[in-house]
Amino acid sequence: MLDEVRALLILQDRDRRLLALAKDLERLPQDEARAKNKLAGDEAAVKKAHDALVDCELRLKRLELDAGTRRTTIQRLKVQQYETRKNEEYQALGHEITRYEKEADDLETRELELMEEMDGLRAAQKAAEAALAHTRTLVDEDLATIVRRRERMEAERAELVTERDQLAAGVSESVLPLYQRLMKTKDGMAIAPMHEGKCGGCHMKLIASTVVAVQNAKEMTRCEDCGRILYAEE
Repeated sequence: MLDEVRALLILQDRDRRLLALAKDLERLPQDEARAKNKLAGDEAAVKKAHDALVDCELRLKRLELDAGTRRTTIQRLKVQQYETRKNEEYQALGHEITRYEKEADDLETRELELMEEMDGLRAAQKAAEAALAHTRTLVDEDLATIVRRRERMEAERAELVTERDQLAAGVSESVLPLYQRLMKTKDGMAIAPMHEGKCGGCHMKLIASTVVAVQNAKEMTRCEDCGRILYAEE
């Protein structure tokens, strides 16, 4: 293998590792978004439980106000009944008092039912909040792991960039532009092995003279189909 091709192979290895790191780093925001999305369902459940409890509390307050209004009315009617001297009016007020007392009793029964409902809603809200707290702990751990991955990958990338630049500086200026162009156009593989008379990049069969040239390794040889620089597998 030509020394120049060997140097390009090492350079390609670093470049391919940098490409892989770049892709991994690009995926990290998506990983973060997926981790945070795990909270959405639990947060929605907590909000739903909270809203249901608030609605129940408002209904209870309305019932308490209605019941209070009726009790006030009952007291007023009793005063009127006590003060009246007419038997018919006395009886009519008695019927009104009875009607309001029944309504007040019904409202108080509904109040008790709502209080029981609120107990269940409070328990549901507490369970939803506990589930959210558990999920948040898991998500925080995932996010912390992602942060550590990013730091590790960025440190590795910085080391590779330094090493890559040093390797690139040792490549002939007449060859480096070709290599860089092939890296961009050939999916990160500018140098490919020859295997059983075929290019390891495009997998096309090579002509006999190309095969011989690669085997002799006296000059840089390229695939006549895809243009990649070839080397013989050792």
